[in-house]
Amino acid sequence: MIEIERLTFRYPGAPVDALSELSLRVRSGSLFGLLGPNGSGKTTLVSILAGILPAQRGAVTIDGLELAHNTRAIQSTSSLVPQEYAFYPRLSVLENLRFFAAVQAIPAHEVPSRIDEVLTISGLGDARKRRAEHFSGGMKRRLNFAIGMLNRPRLLFLDEPTVGIDPQSRAFILDTVRRVNAQGTTVIYTSHYMEEVEALCDEIGVMDHGRLLIQGSLARLLGGEHGRELVCTFSASLAAEQRARLATLDGAELRADGLKLSPCSETELRSVLELCRELGVGLGRVKYGHGNLEELFLHMTQRSLRDD
Repeated sequence: MIEIERLTFRYPGAPVDALSELSLRVRSGSLFGLLGPNGSGKTTLVSILAGILPAQRGAVTIDGLELAHNTRAIQSTSSLVPQEYAFYPRLSVLENLRFFAAVQAIPAHEVPSRIDEVLTISGLGDARKRRAEHFSGGMKRRLNFAIGMLNRPRLLFLDEPTVGIDPQSRAFILDTVRRVNAQGTTVIYTSHYMEEVEALCDEIGVMDHGRLLIQGSLARLLGGEHGRELVCTFSASLAAEQRARLATLDGAELRADGLKLSPCSETELRSVLELCRELGVGLGRVKYGHGNLEELFLHMTQRSLRDD
């Protein structure tokens, strides 16, 4: 669905590129999680793919079409649901949907059926005549989503779609995203909630400083050689000779109650365990790999998802 080759973008007056030689592929039908700290380039990338910003250098192809020459055609079959509320609060749900259907040039005879579709998808059918300014945060997010689905997109960009809402509304939106994806829509999902991305996405990309650091399925990323670490806890205090021998391990960080080796290949793992066995070092706990997506993310970026 998306092929990007060496995409570079710099804002006017900025000292460095917001995107630098970025290459990325997203397969059709994927539910792709895009992660990165604030300032990593996620928003810039999504804005270019959605046709809001120009692709200054590099090649971008979406659904077989070159973005530079087919922006309007691509926008007609894609949709961006932004983090900000993108509707008129003083209008009702129906009034907002009719307005945005007109903006998207949906044929007049299709508008009623399209509105019925998105009201069902968003669960806002009973609130269709209510003004949006009186909605809870969760209902506002659902209206945002409904507007984004009016053009039946083949490619859907969701930017932080669950920020600031209650757990019930979050669960509803996540279930809705799964259903939409299961029906064939390719979804690019950005979020600061790691557990959402772990639960939803079949493939993940991690960005920082305008570059793609790593991409793959969650199972491959957490289980792959890249960035795996070993953390061992000793079951008893070490003798001086045991500690001296373990201190010779290349790259190992020896602690009072254990050791850490990062990164650690499977060969290095076997070597550490064999040395511990040879020295008679008892191990109370051994952790190898990455326990979850957050640990992998912090290892790759060396900073929090919400860092500036």
